[in-house]
Amino acid sequence: MTVRAAIADAAARIASATPRLDAELLMAHALGVSHQDLLLKHLNDPAPASFEALVERRLAHEPVAYITGSRGFWTIEIGVGPGVLVPRADSETLIEAAVVHFGGSQGPGRVLDLGTGPGTLLLAALAEWPEAYGLGVDSSEAALAYARRNATTLKIADRAIFKPGDWATGLAGQFDLILCNPPYIGIAEELGPEVRGHEPPAALFAGADGLDDYRRIVPELPRLLAPGGLAVLEIGWMQGEAVSALMRGAGLDPVLHHDLGGRPRAIAAKMPRS
Repeated sequence: MTVRAAIADAAARIASATPRLDAELLMAHALGVSHQDLLLKHLNDPAPASFEALVERRLAHEPVAYITGSRGFWTIEIGVGPGVLVPRADSETLIEAAVVHFGGSQGPGRVLDLGTGPGTLLLAALAEWPEAYGLGVDSSEAALAYARRNATTLKIADRAIFKPGDWATGLAGQFDLILCNPPYIGIAEELGPEVRGHEPPAALFAGADGLDDYRRIVPELPRLLAPGGLAVLEIGWMQGEAVSALMRGAGLDPVLHHDLGGRPRAIAAKMPRS
């Protein structure tokens, strides 16, 4: 069977929102080539014997990123695996909001990523602004281990520090950019088997209404933001008004940002210059 035929067969069996893409990414991984090279150069090659085992893992709802070991995000590739949250394209909305804020300036000098996971937002920001330095905080040692490896792989470990912590507790100093993708799913919300069965619950759920962690994070932002700095928090698409109210209660002026699907996805707040 050719690569082309094997991909088509797998796509017909995979029950996901993107079955064809899933099959292509698994095939690229099996061949040890990039997705682009797969499509341009290898569709008529013989399908490797290892491909079917990867498909079986996907049929058991294991995330593609766990199977391949990485996920592309912004301009970088993030290594992931069991125990860490898989980066989502929607989270790129936070980096886009930061790029708009800093515009043609030199960018942020100091970046803080609260709940950094495998380093997704912090490392994307440091890749975007080569002069920036950053701190990533997470309560999961498994996630921090991935973050440190990713920083080393991306050759920016000299600009990134990762430490265990409980959100902003004990943090001092001021940052030009604060990024945060906290858990925001209510405990009663339904999730597909791919997420509920594999990704870490601590990175997903935040109380009955999904707002527990925002209530802890938002009040800390004014003391951590440098004058002229920006804080950007990811939100669930129905949480815009609730998180905006928390921002206003902390003396901040929130601005809503939408993802590529047109849904509310992030709330940004600037710290006025003194």
